[in-house]
Formats: sequence, C-alpha cells, structure tokens
Amino acid sequence: MVEAVQGAGVVVTGAGGGIGAALARRFAAAGARVVVNDLDAGKAKAVADEIGGTAVPGDASGIVDAARDALGGVVDVYCANAGVAAGGSEAAEEAVWALAWDVNVMAHVRAAQALLPEWLERGSGRFVSTVSAAGLLTMIGAAPYSVTKHGAHAFAEWLSLTYRHRGIKVHAICPQGVRTDMLAGTGSAGDLVLTPTAIEPEAVADALFAGIEEDRFLILPHPEVAGYYRHRAADPERWLTTMNHIQQKWEATR
Repeated sequence: MVEAVQGAGVVVTGAGGGIGAALARRFAAAGARVVVNDLDAGKAKAVADEIGGTAVPGDASGIVDAARDALGGVVDVYCANAGVAAGGSEAAEEAVWALAWDVNVMAHVRAAQALLPEWLERGSGRFVSTVSAAGLLTMIGAAPYSVTKHGAHAFAEWLSLTYRHRGIKVHAICPQGVRTDMLAGTGSAGDLVLTPTAIEPEAVADALFAGIEEDRFLILPHPEVAGYYRHRAADPERWLTTMNHIQQKWEATR
C-alpha cells in the first residue's frame, strides 16, 4: 500500500469538502503529492493548505493538464470524485439531466481521455471513480442521479476490463449515505433510505485504501450493499417489488 501511494502524484476532484476532502487528506497522510480540485476556489485552497497540497480550482472536466503541471508532469492516481445529486423523476428538466450526465459521467470520460495515453505508454496508472451505491442499485426520487451513476459505474467497469492487463488499476467507490452536504440535500428520500446508515467521509477513504491494498475494483464502504447487489441480480422481480414498497412508503410521508 505504501509503495502504491507514497510519493505518487494524486488528483482529487470535488475535494473542497465531503468525500473528496477525506480522500485528499488520506492520500496526503500516506505520503502522496495531492492536487485538490473544486469549483469553489476558496474551499480547494483551504484543503490544499491544510494537507500541504496544491489547489487547482475549476470544472473537473478540464483540469488534467493543469493538475499534471502542478505535479511536475505526472499524474499517478486520478480520483474522479466530483458529482451532482440531481433529483427528480423522468420529468426533470433537460438542463438537470444534462448537468448530471456531464458531471457524473462525461467528466470521468474526459479525464480518462486525457490520462490514458500516458498511462498506457508507461504501463501504470490508477483511476478512482466515486460512483455511489445508486450506481449498483438505484435511489428513489432521483432518476437523473441514479441513471448517471449507473453510467459512471459502467464506464469504470469498462476501463477495468479493457486495460487491467496493461497496468491500469481502476476502483469504483459505491457508498450509500455519507454525512456530507450532498446527503443533506437529498431531502425526505435521503432521510428514509440513506440517513439511518450514513457514515463519515473518512470511512469512505478507509474503504478505498483497503481496496487498493487488496487490488479490488469494487469498493463498498457499506458492506451490506454486496448483498443487495446479489439479490438484485438473482431475483430482479423481487428486488423491484421491495424497492417499490420503499417508494410507496416515501410517497406516504410526503
């Protein structure tokens, strides 16, 4: 583990708070050189100053070149953590769907496009995608979020199966509720489904580092998600019925 991280050039997007900040702190504590990215320049600088890293604020979709320069020319680990919690149903506005798709999926694609040529040439690189359990399962009341997080998981999975024999390591982090501003914004649906088992962002960082140690693709900070995922695959009708019961319970509280 120490060898995989110590001295590495690490980029964490959406790291001004929450899971991203916890990841940045953990990588820095392990001896990595960390670029902290966030749309909020002040938050990015605050975390970077705290950990002895470098702030590279801006849209996560286009910061690879600037981050690479800040790290002396080499990115070893890229944490595609920035995301938006887009709620609503199929009736959500086009702009909501477009933003969710752009941030939750295409930002990961653009980062990979910028990173993979160099990584493949040298035969190493690590891509960490913060997906969410919604990408394996779903989330009531949040169609744009659920759909795009499925897309983020699918892209991470595709990267792993396509390039693992060429030295590229990929990890998909899939927590349920995490005590962040994003959770606070999920409203009554989050209160029902996520809050009761919510964990601290630091627990997500712990789970990632355990996964890196074990060279594991799927990172489950809530271990029970593995069981839900198995049930969904083995008996989709029963799983959908169970989820519909949760949907009805939520509707009754609104």
